[in-house]
Amino acid sequence: MTAFLRLVLAIALCGLTPAHAMESMRGILDAVRATPTPAAAPPEATATNVAAAATPVATPTPEPTVEPPRPSKGQQPPVVRVNVAAQAPNFMQPWRKNPRTIRQGLGVVLMDGRILVTAELVADHIDVELEKPDTALKAAAQVEVVDYDANLALLAAPSADFLQSIPGARLDESVSVGDRVEVMQLEPNGRPVTTPATVTTIEVGPYPVDENAFLVFKLSVPLQTRENSFTIPALKDGRLVGLVMRYSPATQTADLVPAPVIAQFLRAAAKQPYAGFPRAGLTFSDTRDPQLRRFASLPEGTGGAYVTKVLPGSPADAAGVKAGDVLLSVDGRAIDQDGNYEDERFGKISLAHYVSTALQAGQKIPIVVWRDGAEVTLEGTLAPRDRSRMISQPYIFDRDPDYVVVGGVVFSELSRQFLREFGRGWQEDAPLKLLYLDRFQSELPPDRGRIVFISGVLSSPNNIGYEGLGFEVVEEINGKPIRSLADVAAAVDNPEGPYHRIRLAEDPGLLVLDVDGSKADEERIKQQYGLESLRHLESQD
Repeated sequence: MTAFLRLVLAIALCGLTPAHAMESMRGILDAVRATPTPAAAPPEATATNVAAAATPVATPTPEPTVEPPRPSKGQQPPVVRVNVAAQAPNFMQPWRKNPRTIRQGLGVVLMDGRILVTAELVADHIDVELEKPDTALKAAAQVEVVDYDANLALLAAPSADFLQSIPGARLDESVSVGDRVEVMQLEPNGRPVTTPATVTTIEVGPYPVDENAFLVFKLSVPLQTRENSFTIPALKDGRLVGLVMRYSPATQTADLVPAPVIAQFLRAAAKQPYAGFPRAGLTFSDTRDPQLRRFASLPEGTGGAYVTKVLPGSPADAAGVKAGDVLLSVDGRAIDQDGNYEDERFGKISLAHYVSTALQAGQKIPIVVWRDGAEVTLEGTLAPRDRSRMISQPYIFDRDPDYVVVGGVVFSELSRQFLREFGRGWQEDAPLKLLYLDRFQSELPPDRGRIVFISGVLSSPNNIGYEGLGFEVVEEINGKPIRSLADVAAAVDNPEGPYHRIRLAEDPGLLVLDVDGSKADEERIKQQYGLESLRHLESQD
């Protein structure tokens, strides 16, 4: 098995970070506007190969005939416009905000009146507004539940008067490869327009936060330029098939968050507090290598996937699964040499789909492994990934980042959100040492804590000579180990002597700041650089 496939298997079961470059939904509107609609789709399914360790449920099919969009006839469609004002924080200067943005998408009205949208649409929202397509009547909306891993969010149901004449949509979980569906958009005058599409592939693939893999439906569809393109629903006979989360104008392909994932999200959202999607907490590789099979003493004809890592504190760890085990079955589902199982609807597909989408958090399941030449049966209780144990957070939305400023030196915690501040090419342009720590955080000791580093220096008389520092990882301050920004605050609040001693993981090795000079500079730094406070520790209260 290639290194790429091993990485995606890691994503699928416990959330190790891949370096996928596929275009996210954030770029749909700009990409569609910037690219004229091609006459026909090229043969490639996507801009990037995202096979995701699952055997795609697809056989070669003839390319569908491209049909033009057509006005939708009949009753009012089950959609409303969703207008979002959002303002994300600036992780490079965490006391500042980035410019405000406006996003527009379509929300799907469900049978209970709540509105389904993608999580990306409402990330870092300030205001959310609903708008009826036919009358332009508007109403404020509240985000009720959001899951950034699955890229789904629910808005609370507006008044019955607002939803009058708008039917609720049911889910269609029966769609298979080759089925025809319709992608719905709205004209500026509110008239619905549908574009015929064909389901070409069903597989497990990465979602926009690059942290998780779930079921993905791939469509061949020639979408045209229209407003409200941030969230677009796909329907079949009036039932919801999924929400478009990625679109490539070059290949005329769209990736859907499909109905089975939406159904799991709605089941989890019915219970409060929202628990999220379950994970097993292990990574594995295939067992096709004859030498690996001999090493594991696997009998001929036996399937199974070789467990390469078990995350500490995960459901797999609690069940007793060990690195070096061969995973034979989960909840009675036999696992083949590639880590796939036979799904009743989709055929061969990654075990990640069954664990995350078919099972529930809190559910007990039998796990059969091959260990020391014999089968061993274990029992595990599924649970969502415990993000508090993660060394580098994959995303930070809907709150300001934490920071501490001491003598003009800015301390931050490593997160993928910080790395993304380096732009579209962040995976190449961000500091290599921080990329490495984020990428391979599962290889670090489980008690490592968060990565605290110097994210900048605000020049002052007290830090002359340190202006060029940046991205150095902090190990100790005043003799105290640093495992979080709360540790930084505690260490500088209780200095031992006239100097703060900041020990770094690499050169220059040691920084020294005068305690009295740092305090004397505080007001000047706040005024000069526009800081309301020299520290923000919201997530650590």
